[in-house]
Amino acid sequence: MSATARMLPDGRRLHLHHGPIDVIFEAWGSRAEVEAARAQAAARFRSILQELVDELPTLRRPVGDGPSNLSGTVARAMEQAARAHHPTFATPMIAVAGAVADEILRAALSGRRLARAYANNGGDVALHLGPGEAMAAAIATRPELPDRVRIDAASPVRGIATSGWRGRSRSLGIADAVTVLARSAALADAAATLVANAVDLPGHRAVERARACDLDDDSDLGARLVTVAVGHLDPPEAARALEVGAAVARTMKRRGLIEAAALFLAGEARVVGELGTGALIPALERTDG
Repeated sequence: MSATARMLPDGRRLHLHHGPIDVIFEAWGSRAEVEAARAQAAARFRSILQELVDELPTLRRPVGDGPSNLSGTVARAMEQAARAHHPTFATPMIAVAGAVADEILRAALSGRRLARAYANNGGDVALHLGPGEAMAAAIATRPELPDRVRIDAASPVRGIATSGWRGRSRSLGIADAVTVLARSAALADAAATLVANAVDLPGHRAVERARACDLDDDSDLGARLVTVAVGHLDPPEAARALEVGAAVARTMKRRGLIEAAALFLAGEARVVGELGTGALIPALERTDG
């Protein structure tokens, strides 16, 4: 099946689909600039999946100390985002969704004058904010709390990603969700996955795991145990698991790899850093970072 690009019924959002990739692109600006940006996004999207398939064996291998022979723009961005966390185990696939979102947005913006825009690849979002602009972004949260944060142009945040054992990708941890804000969607994607992996209670009786390769022959996680079910956790247990993940997020923030993170498990939550200018921060239990 070839790549498709079509406008959604609202007449504002462009839907790009090819195999496992689903991207929503939206932009604000003059009609001519927005239409040109959509055309550029669609044109760039056509070849992305094949580019990734061509280098898939390398993309599924753990990153090392030095660069590999990856040649594609998206593949190199994936590798760079994964290598930022070396020697923690990570393959470039850890950042695939975010890197694709970044690339679609980059292509759409090339030569264009837009007030703001985003590319949302299954929840991993790349943002463009012109001077004085802002955007409200949905994030994972608890039902009783606000589910949006405001990102201003003055903020360094240009990428948002969410990971957890309930998501599309397999997780080594037990977080219901971890949302990360970073300077790019690829960086946010990689970090969200690794923080979610760190939220864990090894050996806990309520956690069911299976080998990744038994669930998916092509998994880049190989025989590593991934979470397939999480039963009841007492609040102190959830808090203990979240603190481990929060410690990892704090280290990432000190290293400049992320701007903020929100971690959720079994009704408990932790926040590291500043989640934009929204109203979510006071409602969550903060942790220094």
